[in-house]
Amino acid sequence: MSTISRRHPTEWVKPRSSAPMLDKFAAIPIAACVYALIVSPLLAHYLLVHLPPGAMLEPDWGARIFWPGLAIISAIMILRNRSDFGRLVWPPHILCLFVYLALAGVSVLWAFKPDTSFIRYVQQVMVVTTVVVPALLADRRADMIRALFLCFACATVLNVFFVLGGDPLVVQYGAKSENIGYPGYFLGKNYLGECATLAVLLSIHEMLYRGLRRVLGIIVIAVSLFLVFMADSKTALGLAIVTPCLAGLTLIATKKMRLSPAIVLLPIPLGYTILSSVSNFSINRLSYMLFGDSTLTGRTLIWDFATTEIARQPLLGWGYQSFWLVGPDSPSLVDAPGWIKMMPNAHNGYYDTTLEIGYIGYCLLLIFILVTLHAIGRVAYRDAARAWLLLSVALYIICFNYLESLWMRGFEFLWVVFLIVAAEIGRYWQPLPQKAVRTDTGFAVPRGSRPGHAGNSRPGRPNAI
Repeated sequence: MSTISRRHPTEWVKPRSSAPMLDKFAAIPIAACVYALIVSPLLAHYLLVHLPPGAMLEPDWGARIFWPGLAIISAIMILRNRSDFGRLVWPPHILCLFVYLALAGVSVLWAFKPDTSFIRYVQQVMVVTTVVVPALLADRRADMIRALFLCFACATVLNVFFVLGGDPLVVQYGAKSENIGYPGYFLGKNYLGECATLAVLLSIHEMLYRGLRRVLGIIVIAVSLFLVFMADSKTALGLAIVTPCLAGLTLIATKKMRLSPAIVLLPIPLGYTILSSVSNFSINRLSYMLFGDSTLTGRTLIWDFATTEIARQPLLGWGYQSFWLVGPDSPSLVDAPGWIKMMPNAHNGYYDTTLEIGYIGYCLLLIFILVTLHAIGRVAYRDAARAWLLLSVALYIICFNYLESLWMRGFEFLWVVFLIVAAEIGRYWQPLPQKAVRTDTGFAVPRGSRPGHAGNSRPGRPNAI
């Protein structure tokens, strides 16, 4: 067997092996996803069912205990492994994420409600750090994506019981009422659609493996499609069909033209911007063509209001999460017309980012997204199937942010998933240990090597990564 230097990271191909699924570091981001996807919605569902009629749903007290506790556990584990943390190589997209997060923190200084903004920012720092940093420190052999699939598989199975034993959501249109879909154990049907369609993407990746993993992937796809149709989530289903196809075409073009995935994808939003500016084609017209509703169920009216408020604080915004429903004198309640006053967000992550931290924050968000997409190119050189999944999930969440606010939105499970995806991409940015050796299925490193550990691996039987 010939050796390979860590100077050639693009030659590393990640084999499909029976590597351990989690270690103590990788378990932390998965625990964060389990709480955001399963535990927190179940607690909210229980409280909603047992509240008296007309009572307000109290804040999630479980989150006030869980996230600080998980942050403390993460800090203790990092301090006990200071040598590994010191050798960690920080990928460019993770550094962009931290800059984006830092600007949100600085915005507390000029926030409309500094105390509220500061509390929400501290919560967000705990979410980001407890997901990203432990994931980067995880054992090279740990398969967080498989664990993420099992997390969504459990969520889909649980939701089946809630759908079969529950009632659909009913919306009143004047004198007429209409069923709009089942929410499962979530508080809204859109969340069920997001959960089920993301489970489909993860299941397709599982089907690339043999044996029980393939069988389980097929079962979860069947269950997830049932939930999608019961939730009547057409947008989520459409994105789940389009994004994996787009991801596959992007990776093929990336390989053929030797370009970054970010460069391959960039003409799509640029082309839409140019086309909408020189013609009558717009998101409103597209919505009318697809759904017969030019307002995207009222979203474009919210966006029009958000645009006027952005113009009042264009550069730095109103402060991190210091605009919507932050008190009786909040800008949304004072300035918004009609029912828009009661909106918790703009139903668009890009508008909300600009509202909160201005066009500077919006530019930082775009840089973070583009650099993340660019970094997937390195994953593609090592594991094409893994790169396809990561790009599919990333594009799914990027597109979903045009209809819902997910970027740095507290404890949204899609935001937690995007952080896990970013961290998984970052794991491929780490240098290989100097003792990595070529095998028939790829390259192997000594047992216990961590992504940030560039040498001096602990002795043991080589294990494929």
